[in-house]
Amino acid sequence: MLGLFGTLNLASRSLAAQQEAMSVAGQNMANVNNSAYADEQAVIQTSDSIETTAGEEGTGVQVVSITETRDSLLDNQIQSENSVTGSFTAQQTALQNAEAFLGEELSSSSTSSSSSSTSSDGLSAMLSNLFNSFSSMTTGSGDAATVVQAAQEVTNQFNQVSANLSQVRSNLNTSIQNGVASCNQDLNEIATLNQQIVQAEAGGGTANDLVDTRQQTIENLAGMVNISTSAQSNGSVNISIGGVSMVAGGSAVNGLQTYDAGGGQLLIQDENSATPLSVTGGSIAGNITARDGALSTLQTSLDTLASQLVTQVNNIYSAGYDSSGGTGQLFFTGNSAASIGVNSALVSDPSQFQASSTAGAGGDTQIALALANLATQTVPALGNQSLSQSYAQTVANLGNAIDTATDQLNTSQAISTSLTNQRSSESGVSIDQEMTNVMEFQKAYEASAQLVTTLDNMMETVIDMKPTTDT
Repeated sequence: MLGLFGTLNLASRSLAAQQEAMSVAGQNMANVNNSAYADEQAVIQTSDSIETTAGEEGTGVQVVSITETRDSLLDNQIQSENSVTGSFTAQQTALQNAEAFLGEELSSSSTSSSSSSTSSDGLSAMLSNLFNSFSSMTTGSGDAATVVQAAQEVTNQFNQVSANLSQVRSNLNTSIQNGVASCNQDLNEIATLNQQIVQAEAGGGTANDLVDTRQQTIENLAGMVNISTSAQSNGSVNISIGGVSMVAGGSAVNGLQTYDAGGGQLLIQDENSATPLSVTGGSIAGNITARDGALSTLQTSLDTLASQLVTQVNNIYSAGYDSSGGTGQLFFTGNSAASIGVNSALVSDPSQFQASSTAGAGGDTQIALALANLATQTVPALGNQSLSQSYAQTVANLGNAIDTATDQLNTSQAISTSLTNQRSSESGVSIDQEMTNVMEFQKAYEASAQLVTTLDNMMETVIDMKPTTDT
């Protein structure tokens, strides 16, 4: 049988076990607001029993391990959805920046050119003002100076919008470069955490806090670039991107870098072999998609519109005559949104405006009328739309792209929220549950302490029973 000392050891093990369990509960409560933390439990197991003449006799309990509640499948789903959310977030942000620089107010759920709204400071209003100024010359209510001023407003807006969109493109390239640097930092951190986890678990221990930190880093990495993970039997996690190994055990065997595919089109490749990588998720992919998709289309549409405005106006204007009989002058210069401008000679002397179709004083205003009619004239190069209609469609297309990105982002965020809530309910800390656990551990600890006290009294009684020697 155990005897007094054996029973005292039993009580001591119980005190230690309840104290350890209470410490784990305290750790859980301390991390209740830590989203990366997974709830931990002290696994209490019966200690080895001994055989006595009366039969098997227990020796108490012991804490054999501290485990955490983690669902690897759920973690992988959250990780994957982080890549989706990161991509659509980046796309929405980029397109909204373009919208702000465009200077137009876009209505939601734009489906056609008629569903987009315009701003008084936007290109649409300025184009309308230009054609109205041409028309005013035919009625005598306007003059050449007003036309030149309206034209300068149009060209300046084209130039400004083009410069702003180029800045958005440049900012996206910078974001891609920063994202690559952050990815490489996370890859190195994951490799380091792998080393620490393997070392901690090699002797049968646990590394729950390190695992939590690594999972948070993996999910952060997934928000920037789509990754594939592979858990290893020694506790480490291997990482690959686009089919290329990046982290193997405790080593960051590769990294990411950007390269110029031409015209400032930064793309991603691995550092070792410079192999272009297929990046289909995360903020890096979102930035690339926005830059080479909707923003590129917007810039191309604006350049085409500016080029056609130059061509259509100059074709009519160059055949006209000014009040002194001068002819052959061009109204616009340049051939894109960035280069379009008003003829400097006309800016210096608006009286050179070639409004008439005939030479000599007192000529007609047929050229001015033909220029005014361009407002509604369809242009084959613009898909048989007028200049204004083409621009309205360009604005509507941007609105549609923003709506699509927003809808996709909302869906992805809803999925992410659902998955996160599910994980929180399974592995998150419940204050109510932990407080209940603490009370149970406290009562068990008090009972064990009472057992120690009782045993102490019994031992004193035994000592007092020692026979005395008569003298």
